[in-house]
Order: sequence, then structure tokens, then C-alpha cells
Amino acid sequence: MSDSSITLSDNDCLVNELTCYLQKEAVDIALANMQHLEHKYDACYRAQQYHYQLPLGNLSLLELILYLPAKSSLVDIKAARMAVVKAALIWHKTYLAQHKNNDNMSHNVLVFDIQLTDKGEEINKIKINDQQRQPLKRLTHGFGVRYFMEDLVVDMSDSMQQLQVFSWHDWQAILASLQAPCELWRFLHYRLGQLQYSASNHVISFESEADLVIQFLHRPTLFTDAIAVDNALIKYEVQDEPNPALVAMTLAYKNKSTTAQMYHQHMAQAAALWSQLSIQMIEMLDEEVLDNTDKETLGTKRCYWQQQLLDESLFSRHELVRTLYRHPKQAHGLQKEGYVVHQHSYESLGRHYVLIFYGQDVESQHSKQAIQPNLAKIAQDVASRLPITELHHVIVLGIDFIDESNDTFIDIDLWIQPVDPMTQRERQLTKQLQRLNQQHKKQTTINLSASKNEPMRMQLNLNIPARKTKS
Repeated sequence: MSDSSITLSDNDCLVNELTCYLQKEAVDIALANMQHLEHKYDACYRAQQYHYQLPLGNLSLLELILYLPAKSSLVDIKAARMAVVKAALIWHKTYLAQHKNNDNMSHNVLVFDIQLTDKGEEINKIKINDQQRQPLKRLTHGFGVRYFMEDLVVDMSDSMQQLQVFSWHDWQAILASLQAPCELWRFLHYRLGQLQYSASNHVISFESEADLVIQFLHRPTLFTDAIAVDNALIKYEVQDEPNPALVAMTLAYKNKSTTAQMYHQHMAQAAALWSQLSIQMIEMLDEEVLDNTDKETLGTKRCYWQQQLLDESLFSRHELVRTLYRHPKQAHGLQKEGYVVHQHSYESLGRHYVLIFYGQDVESQHSKQAIQPNLAKIAQDVASRLPITELHHVIVLGIDFIDESNDTFIDIDLWIQPVDPMTQRERQLTKQLQRLNQQHKKQTTINLSASKNEPMRMQLNLNIPARKTKS
């Protein structure tokens, strides 16, 4: 363990993104038997529980801060840390027993922060007013699988929901690496599997959280959900063939080629940029766009819209940003007239994007003046035409590339159209129409093939020598 000032920013992209998934205000938690610990180590603590509704399930996060005097010995710090973790595990077990009827998919996380103060009286000030105290030093520490197999033995094979324990520094580093809420969820699921594997096989499956994150982000299964969406889009005939970028990335990760690291960097950059653009899009919305509602309702709508944008995976964000950055390379005539690109989410089959690149010519069909007032109508029209039964949102982006003083800026107008789920009857009719269309196209292809081959057969027949007459 070592003490350090805060070296990681509390304002990383995913940290900010999680705030719009927060279900309610933090709840203060009282842990059992903490008065004895506070007296023994001249310490105090603060525990708060946060509930997040992530795209793939619920995240219950217990944030725990232990304040200790800077003069504390390493032995005392370790002992106090273990006592607090034990208290948190007891609280978690009680909490699960009280909510055993909750069938929602969930992950439970403890983020444990140890902060040191140079003055003994500062500990008491924390209890009085947490806002007025001076910034304290965070102690760099970690847990990992080894801690719970050797120092504090916990039955990780228990079928109940495990409380996954992280230090503050490790948690911040994980958020900075994963960048997307859906990737965080999948990582927690992956990590839980590694913990349970270690427990059942009595092996250390990973040495550090950093190693595990790298291992997680470089697996070919990172693209499993995107491949499933890609296959569904082909089935629905929204696209004709697999996404070449998805194929290339999956093969690179599978073969552990040198290009895999390059792809990873590209996805990381795109994920951060998409996060920034999403915030920018939401900030550009005015109250008139969102029905001029009251502030509370407006805030809820803004949060809901932002969730739709942030629900995208690393690969899905990569594809959206890649589509945006193709624009400067388009032909001048196309940029002048403007154009439309359909881009589907690779995280959710039910989310479809329409990217309208505004034409520079104000008289063009795709000029900002012509398109901007009609974003909602365009979204509704697209929703009525898409043959995807799972469709739940159509997102229209009106994109304006602005050149000023040799710099290029992007302004994006946004409209998100919810789509009502299909009834069972509508779903059956849609599937019947899709089958009929497929049969019609198949028959048309056969007929075209036959008509193309007919002249060839005629030509071949003409080249066959005539049969000799009998003499």
C-alpha cells in the first residue's frame, strides 16, 4: 500500500455516463459494529449505496470511504481495512436476504476508498461537514482474487449474488478502460466468473484488476453481440453481407494479430469521442425540442435520450464515429448536396440511426433549412418502413460540418423517436410478409438466372455439329 494524492480524474467519460443511469439519490448505509473500529483506530467512515439501471441490468454500488490518521501504521491500516470489508459483506448478506424476491439481473459492487489526513482533528471535522474539509490523500491499495483466497477467505462459489470488491483506484481505472456502460456490465459478469473459477479450482485466475481488464478487452467474444446483430440485419435484409470492419476486427482478435491493438485504440478513441458528442447533442437541445415541459420532466427526458446514445458498445460507437469521419473524404458534389446514411446499432437490434449530412447548398434537398424542422417526421417515416420487429427507437442525427479559421467543428441536431412494440398479430404478419418477399426475390433470381442461361444454351446448341444422316 502507498499513499498518494488523487492522480485519477473523477470526471472520466464512463463516470459521467453512469450518472444518467442513476435511479435515485444515494442512500446512507450504517454498517454493524463500526463504533468499536472507529474508536480503536481513531477513524470514521462513510457508506452510501447507489442504484443504476444499466442497459443490461441493475448495478448496486456501495461506495465506502474509510478516513484514517496519516500516522496510522501499515498493520493498523490492513486490520482496519479487513474489518470494514467484513462489515460490508455482512451488510450485503442481510441486504440480499431482504430483497430475495427481486428477480432482476444485477451486479453488486463495493468500491472501497481509504483516505488519510495529516491532522487528528480533521477526522472529527469530516463528521461535522464533509464539504468544508481539506482534500485528503487517497491510499493506493487493491484486492483481487488472491486477497479473498489467502487473506480474507470468502466462499466465492456461493450461488447468491456476490459482492465484488474494488479499491477506489482500481475502480476508476476500470471505468476509464471500459468506457461504455454495457461493457462494464459484461466485465463484471466476466470477473465474477473468474472469481468463481478460482474458488472451485483453487487457482489464482488473475493477479491484478488491470490484467483482467486487458484480458477482457482483447477477447474475440468482445464482438459476440455485434455479430448477432449483424446476422439479424442480414436476415431482415437491412444489409446484404456481414460488416467488413466487424469481420476484420473479430479475426484480428481471434488470431491475436498485431492489428488487434490498433483496432482497440481506434475503438477507445471512438468511444470517448461518441461520449463527448452525446453530451454535446443533449446540451444543444432546447426546451422547445422537448415539448417545452417543466424542468423536472425536461431533465428526465434529457436523461432518457442520453441513455439511448450511451447504450452503445465499443464497436457500435466505433462504427458511428467512423461514419461521421468519412464525410470530409466524400466528393465535393455530395457534400454540397448533402446525403443520408442508415447506420444500425451493433449493441441493440431495436435501435436504428439515420445520419443526415446537411448539404452546403441552402437550396439542396438535404440542406439544414429543409431537414432540421422535419427530424421528427423523418424518424416516424423510417420507423414505419423498417421491417425489424424488435425496433424500439429510431435516432435521427442532422450533421453539420462547420469550417472556421482552418478548424472544423461538428454540430449535430438530434431527434429520438420511440417505437411502440409490435403486437403478436403484427409480428406474425410482418414475418409472413418477409417470407413472401424472400420467396419472391428467390424466384426472381432463379428466373433471371434461367433467362441469362438460355442464350448460352442456344449458342451451345448451334455449335453442336448436325447428326450425320444414315447412308
